[in-house]
Amino acid sequence: MSATGFDKPGGPEVLRSEQLPVPQPGENQVLIRVAYAGVNRPDVIQRQGYYPPPPGASPVPGLEVSGTVVAIGKGAPPEMLGRRVCALVSGGGYAEYCLAHSAHCLRVPKAMTMEVAAAVPETLFTVWHNVFERGWAGNGDTLLVHGGTSGIGTMAIQLAKAFDITVIATAGSEEKCQAIRDLGADLAINYKTQDFVEEVKTFTGGQGVNVVLDMVSGDYVARNIECLADDGRHVTIAVLGGLKAEINMATVMRKRLALTGSTLRPRSDDFKALLADEIYNHAWPLFEDGTIAPVMDQTFALADASAAHARMEAGDHIGKIVLEVAGD
Repeated sequence: MSATGFDKPGGPEVLRSEQLPVPQPGENQVLIRVAYAGVNRPDVIQRQGYYPPPPGASPVPGLEVSGTVVAIGKGAPPEMLGRRVCALVSGGGYAEYCLAHSAHCLRVPKAMTMEVAAAVPETLFTVWHNVFERGWAGNGDTLLVHGGTSGIGTMAIQLAKAFDITVIATAGSEEKCQAIRDLGADLAINYKTQDFVEEVKTFTGGQGVNVVLDMVSGDYVARNIECLADDGRHVTIAVLGGLKAEINMATVMRKRLALTGSTLRPRSDDFKALLADEIYNHAWPLFEDGTIAPVMDQTFALADASAAHARMEAGDHIGKIVLEVAGD
């Protein structure tokens, strides 16, 4: 089968096509003939040499795919054979065939294209776990999302609004701020021309937000803490602005804050299966009826994965970037 990988870490140009054996499904696994594969920030970080795949995972990049189940392993439900699915995977998505745990697959609704389906799993699993499970967001809360036009950001805005949460989001241009407003955000902040701490204070009447979904870290953490209300929750899912942060722990104690974070890829199959089950019951109906749909940016051929990575690194995209493999 054709796949896209790299021999050594580097820029987007190190990605190249290769021929690999078609993997065979093991226990509880299914083999998916890939239609499309989502492109995510962790793929870029893996290519740069900073995010190696967990033990046993494919070294080929790609954390989400859509396609058709063409083979099943021992213990996988036999009725999945021939089913259209999208799946969260631990690697291997940039290829014509990809293995997935059967419990990490979501059935693709008839009205959803495979291109759109490939843009869902990684952001949906990440946002659901971090905003609703780790951040305990609920009706009446206010959520601050950094990187509002990223795949994660656009998903977080839509999910939060679907559950009656007030959303504030940041972006780096007026065009992107308008895109955030169009998604339903209650306030869009241009972080290049506005102080998001002051804007949050003004918007909330000095009360602050209940949850911050942080993809920046670094010096943003102290500023995020200023934005948090009493008993607020700070959830870090990426460290694009730096690995370390200096914060005032007295403020954390005074406000009774909870600081947490997570990475999804290394979590156990059982954990991801439980997460998929919760998503299927509580969030997936919103995709089936069209209430929520991923924001699509641009689609590239699998052979042009380097261009897709370059677009992501440039930061001009709004929503999800995907790779066409077999197509619909």
